[in-house]
Amino acid sequence: MSDNLQGNPQGILCDMCLEDRKPARKTCMKCEISMCVQHLQAHLTTPVLLQTHPLTEPTALCGTKCPQHGKLLEYYCLDDMTCVCVSCAIEDQHRLHNMKTFSTAHKELTEQLNNEQQAADESLEKWEKSERETLGRSSVRLIQAVTSLRDIALTSVQSSVSARMAPIRTAKSSMQAAQGEKDAFRFLQMYSQVHRDVEKAKAVDLRKGMEPSADRDKLLQEMRQNGEEMVKQAGRFWGSLLSLVDPENHQELNASSSNVTFDPQKLDPGMSLSKDKRKVFYSSSSGENRHCFSATLPIRQIKTALGLQTAALNLKRWVVSFSQDCDWTLGLCDQQFLRGVKGSNIGLFGHQPTRDVNVGRVYGLRCEGNRLSSHTTECCQAAPVSLVPPITASNPWGNLLNITPPPGNLVTSAPITHQSRNGPRPKVVEMLWNSKSSSLAFFSRTGQHQREEIITLQVSLSTLEPVVQLSKKNDQRIHQQNGPQLQMYQSNDYHGYNHPSGTSGVICTTEVVCELQ
Repeated sequence: MSDNLQGNPQGILCDMCLEDRKPARKTCMKCEISMCVQHLQAHLTTPVLLQTHPLTEPTALCGTKCPQHGKLLEYYCLDDMTCVCVSCAIEDQHRLHNMKTFSTAHKELTEQLNNEQQAADESLEKWEKSERETLGRSSVRLIQAVTSLRDIALTSVQSSVSARMAPIRTAKSSMQAAQGEKDAFRFLQMYSQVHRDVEKAKAVDLRKGMEPSADRDKLLQEMRQNGEEMVKQAGRFWGSLLSLVDPENHQELNASSSNVTFDPQKLDPGMSLSKDKRKVFYSSSSGENRHCFSATLPIRQIKTALGLQTAALNLKRWVVSFSQDCDWTLGLCDQQFLRGVKGSNIGLFGHQPTRDVNVGRVYGLRCEGNRLSSHTTECCQAAPVSLVPPITASNPWGNLLNITPPPGNLVTSAPITHQSRNGPRPKVVEMLWNSKSSSLAFFSRTGQHQREEIITLQVSLSTLEPVVQLSKKNDQRIHQQNGPQLQMYQSNDYHGYNHPSGTSGVICTTEVVCELQ
C-alpha cells in the first residue's frame, strides 16, 4: 500500500474496484480510467492494448480532452508548447508543426531542461569565479600598494633616526649596569651618571622625522607617487565592489575612457584641441574685442577591442568636465543635426530653430549661467491644410487643394531645479544612455563613485551620437596688470602661455573649457 501511495501522490483510486477501491498505479488515456496493480494486468499483457493505449502516472482525467474536438489529448506541439488531439495534429493549425507523443516529448524536454540547468550552473560558477578573481586582484594590488608605502616610510625613518637613538641606547645600558650593582656605595657613585644619561634620552624627540636633506626630498617624492598609486588602487577596489552590487550604474568598463575623443565639427577662432583630442582650449588676449566663442564637438569612439566591446553594451556612459565660465550642452543627436551644424548655425542647442527647417533630433542638458534646462528637438509632420487657389486654366473652378507642409521641429525646453552640495552648476556631468529602456539620464558627479541625478529624458531613436556644444557670450574676467607679465598654463599634452603681446600690458591666456574624463 505504501508503494502505491508513493507512486500516487494525488490519491487517485482505481475505477474498476467495486468495493474496497485500491490506489491506482496507472491511468489509461484511451480508456479514460485509472487502474490498480490487479486491474492493470490486462493492459500490460495484451499486445494490442499495450501498443495503442497510452499509460501515464495516476492522474485526474479532468482537462485531458481537447476542448475543440472533444477527443483525447495524445500529442504535444513543440512549436506552440501545448497538448493537442489527433484532429488538431492532422487537420487544424498544428498539422505543419513539430508534433511528439507525450512520452517522446517528455524525454526530449527533460533532456533539454537538464542541459539548460547544466548551462545555468556553469554560467553561475563562471560568473562567481570571475568576480572573485576581479575582487581578489583588486584587493591584492591595494594591499601591495599600502604595504609598499608603509615599508618605504618606516625603513627610511628608522635608518634616519638611528643617530638620535644613541642616547636612548646609552641610557638603557647605564640603567642595566646600575640595576645589577649590589654594593650600595658603588651604586650611588654610578647613579649621577645614569641620571644624566636618562635625561638625555628623555630629550630625544623621535617625532621630528628625518632631518632636512636631499634624501628626505627624494623620499617624499617617492612616497607621494606610491600614495597616488595606493589611492588609485583603493578607488578601483571600491569601484569593483559597487559594480558587483549595482552593475548598471557603476560600470568600470564604460565608454568614457581613453577610447573616446572629440571630433570637432565647428570651432571658432582661438579654440583648439589637445594632442589626444580629449581637452578643449580657448585662447584670448585682454586687448582683443573678441570675448565670445562657440563649438560643436561630437564624441567619437576609437575602434579598439575595448571600444567594440563597450559599443555592444546596452548602457553607454560619458563623463565630461566643464569650465565654470562658459555655457554648455551635453546630449545626443542624429546625423541630420550634425550635417546642419557643419553647414550653418541653424539648430544649435540653446537656439530656437526655424519651424520650416528640419534640424534633426536632439536630446540634451543645457547649462546657461547657473540655470539648467532640458532641451529636446524632434521632427514633426504638420497637419494638411486646405487652401483656395486662384482660378486658372488648369483649375477653372477654384477647387480646394489639400497641401501638407514639410516636416518641421518640435522644440521642448524646460527649466530644472537642481540643488547640489557643489552648487547649482555641476562641474562634472555624467551622461548615461540606456538604449534598451530608451532613457537618457544626467548626473552631477560629486566624487569618484558618487553622483546626484539631475534629470532623465526619454529618447525615441537608437541611432544617436553623443555631442557637446560650448558657447560664451561675453568674457567677465578683467585683466588689470601694471605691466607685461608672463604666466604659464601647462598640462601633460599641451603647453599654453599667458604672455605679453606686442602691446604693453596685453596678456594672452589659455584655459581648458571642456575635458573628457
